[in-house]
Amino acid sequence: MAMPEITVRGAGIFGLSIAWVLTQRGARVQVVDPCGAGAGSSGGLVGALAPHVPENWNDKKAFQLESLLMAEAFWADVLSVGGVDPGYGRTGRLQPIADDQALALARARCDGARDLWQGRAVWEVISVEDAGVFAPLSPWGFVIRDTLTGRMHPRQACAALVAALRARGVVVASDAPDRGAVIWATGWRGLLGLSEEIGKSVGAGIKGQSAALGYDAGPVPQVFVDGLHIIPHANGTVAIGSTSEREFDSPDGLDAQCDDLIARAVAAMPILADAPVVDRWAGVRPRARSRAPMLGAWPGREGHFIANGGFKIGFGMAPKVADVMADLVLDGRDSIPDGFRVEASM
Repeated sequence: MAMPEITVRGAGIFGLSIAWVLTQRGARVQVVDPCGAGAGSSGGLVGALAPHVPENWNDKKAFQLESLLMAEAFWADVLSVGGVDPGYGRTGRLQPIADDQALALARARCDGARDLWQGRAVWEVISVEDAGVFAPLSPWGFVIRDTLTGRMHPRQACAALVAALRARGVVVASDAPDRGAVIWATGWRGLLGLSEEIGKSVGAGIKGQSAALGYDAGPVPQVFVDGLHIIPHANGTVAIGSTSEREFDSPDGLDAQCDDLIARAVAAMPILADAPVVDRWAGVRPRARSRAPMLGAWPGREGHFIANGGFKIGFGMAPKVADVMADLVLDGRDSIPDGFRVEASM
């Protein structure tokens, strides 16, 4: 039986992950991106694989939970085949507690996590003293610790997928004609193009800036405080991000907003005060109108599919997104949650 042929357009985290799973399932895949692998928002610095809070459960949170639980095996497989370390680690997360109300809410969520996270991860309240040296300041002396959150270095992850695909005979081409079914994972510019085609907005780009400090914290939990991710990576850096800019003149321009991120991180984590800035990044992330990933068949285009809109959660969602897109394209099996469907953003 002939292997199915599939073209994946876009070599960000969704495109590369989908290509990897398709290849593992026996498809003949080509990946096409004129800018190369990880050239857009997937080439950043942050890489927080963080879950939503364990309450008000819905299909989106269940999908994300499954993807986060799949991540360890997914990335171990990529490393085994390609030999490049993606920088994955399920190291957990700490969040400071600001007042009595927040403390009561955090403790209530412990029971939710126990039920909803299937006993495979913990959400708990602990004292700052028990959190270790890489812990945020906390006015009430307590922090939330969860063991579901992971970290991933975006650039290393893309490089690891490229290496694993290459080991299977798949390279990222700058240009090539379509071959077989086509999956469009083309980021924020793809959302703009689709919006123009159908005559209404299905999504847009949200710019983000981030930075990396030279500080080797070891395999400790990342920190989330006041909307800011502070992530110790295995390469001896701590990533800080990110801004959310709806209006911007330069997609990759850096400005004082990046400096503000660093100042906020140091205020929350004085241990970083003397760490040098070793890298900065700016880019535009795709956000679908539904705010969820945008997955499924392209309406009106037979044999074409869309996988886009991984705004802020793309790396965490990628293993499961790749799985359901492979199911859809190879087997016609549709297990995409209603809130993730292409139609949900139209």
